[in-house]
Amino acid sequence: MSLGYAEKLSYKEDTGTVGMTESFDSPQTLQEKIEELATIIKHSKHLVAFTGAGISTSCGIPDFRGPKGVWTLQRDGKIIPEASLPFDRATPSFTHMALVELEKAGILKFLISQNVDSLHLSSGIPRDKLSELHGNSFRELFPSCGREYVRDFEVETIGIKETPRRCSNENCKARLKDTVLDWDDALPPKEVNLADKHCRMADVVLCLGTSLQVTPACNLPLRCIRGGGKVVIVNLQATPKDKKAGLVIHGLVDKVLAGVMQLLNMRIPPYVRIDFLQICFKRLISKDNDQRYVRWALSVGSVHGSRAPLPFVRSVEVLFPESTLLKGAILTKPPFHLTRQMLSRPLQMLVKLNFGDGCSCSCTSIDFPLNFEAPKGSIDDDTDGVVQKLRDSALNDPSRGQCEIVERKSLLSSKSEITTYAIVTNVVRHRCSPVVSPSKENGFVRQTYQNIVKRLNERTDGNEASPKRLK
Repeated sequence: MSLGYAEKLSYKEDTGTVGMTESFDSPQTLQEKIEELATIIKHSKHLVAFTGAGISTSCGIPDFRGPKGVWTLQRDGKIIPEASLPFDRATPSFTHMALVELEKAGILKFLISQNVDSLHLSSGIPRDKLSELHGNSFRELFPSCGREYVRDFEVETIGIKETPRRCSNENCKARLKDTVLDWDDALPPKEVNLADKHCRMADVVLCLGTSLQVTPACNLPLRCIRGGGKVVIVNLQATPKDKKAGLVIHGLVDKVLAGVMQLLNMRIPPYVRIDFLQICFKRLISKDNDQRYVRWALSVGSVHGSRAPLPFVRSVEVLFPESTLLKGAILTKPPFHLTRQMLSRPLQMLVKLNFGDGCSCSCTSIDFPLNFEAPKGSIDDDTDGVVQKLRDSALNDPSRGQCEIVERKSLLSSKSEITTYAIVTNVVRHRCSPVVSPSKENGFVRQTYQNIVKRLNERTDGNEASPKRLK
């Protein structure tokens, strides 16, 4: 979880059991359980995933109750370490992307998350197949109409409080609220009702990286048992629900899912991060002794509003590569704003964006030709099409920083143009490798791999759908 999120929570003396010992199944036991889990997933009819902070620790986000969790360190009076990278630049883990692939294959029917890090949405899980029980640090909501806004920065407040932004609907303009729950806030009805519905429909609920201590969310997975379903828990620590689970695996979630995906012969899609920004250009032409001058202003900002932060951009350089008389500028503090006055003539300008920590490329450049005589013309491309084009380009080109125009609109009243760009800022490839490598010394693993295809195609009685569920 975000350290900032933990600091925003109100004080609570009892945060549950923390600092429990982590357990690891032996390599042989782990491989047997991974094989069993792969069989369960392969033959499931309605698979639901239930995730906790443990699936995000490999992303650089600390958990709460682990040996080095936020609550554990606080209890022991120890200093909480700073996050290894900005919260808004965390990238989805192997587990996040494995769940995306299972959903695309039609195996995973629904996902329930207790996390507020927005990594499930970033990974590509459809919003209508996701319940975020405790909210999302990057999502704002207008409660009356249910309109949602997903940001690329962490929202300032928690506890369903008003934020500095307003609904974009011209007939509304009401103040938005954050979606992250504080300790005493009730679960949002829409999210919990969907989660409850799918847990009751499920024949398998797969709990990943969760201590299953936070109520009432932790009781949802048990709903499937009443209909003949099975709960599977993958966690390093013991949980209060272990005795009711059909299978408990003590292992790193990423390694367990890596083994499962390999046995199912499923690849893990690369994660491509695409960010958006706007460049606003305003001009005012005037005459001085028959010379035409133009005073113009350039602003580089967020698509979420002029006052919203642009966290992935560290600085902006404005260059004039074809002119030795014009001096460039380096903008180091947001809002990135530059004003100049010069003769009104066509000119080539280069806007160089220098990215911050967590981006796999250090910078990218945008050619921005200046023509003060007429607007450049409007563009309104299909955003999904542009994003898909950039994804394909990023996967085929090892360089980063590819960008495309999504929209350009001219505002005649203010003599300005606003251009929206989509930019590839990160590409992460996950490799699916076996948890235990076959070797001459490990006859069990050799035998397991030789028989895996046969075993996966055998349906056991325990995996048959119950008559109640079929009805």
